[in-house]
Amino acid sequence: MQPKPPADRSRPGPNDDVEDLMRVAHAAAQLAYAPYSKVRVGAALLGEDGQVYTGCNVENASYGLTLCAERSAVVRAIASGERRFRAIAIATDQPQAFMPCGACRQVLLEFAPKLWVHVQGSQSALESVSLAELLPRAFSPRDLP
Repeated sequence: MQPKPPADRSRPGPNDDVEDLMRVAHAAAQLAYAPYSKVRVGAALLGEDGQVYTGCNVENASYGLTLCAERSAVVRAIASGERRFRAIAIATDQPQAFMPCGACRQVLLEFAPKLWVHVQGSQSALESVSLAELLPRAFSPRDLP
């Protein structure tokens, strides 16, 4: 019997059930606080160990203080002690899917440069892309002296 090769973490694998992760993200979107935009977004962040951390957008009357679902999930994960991630699912109640904003892309890169990003709207097909494709030539911790 030959040893099993190490899992390729550069692509979603069979243990990364994207559809289940997306269902969790859609449920998280229902918890969003979005009285101004009326757009609910939820995120489900898959940790390296298989734990899922959820987040939703939390708007504020001072718009610059609004927290996106993706960063909300990252904060929850970090506060729980997780530092490495395999994938994130982002769902919205809008018909079309939304990709993460630039700030969220940068925050995700800090912890998971090889992250898979899965997005879906209420009426759109699931779309998957790597974070590297969304943020090419990114500034990262390795660029610091």
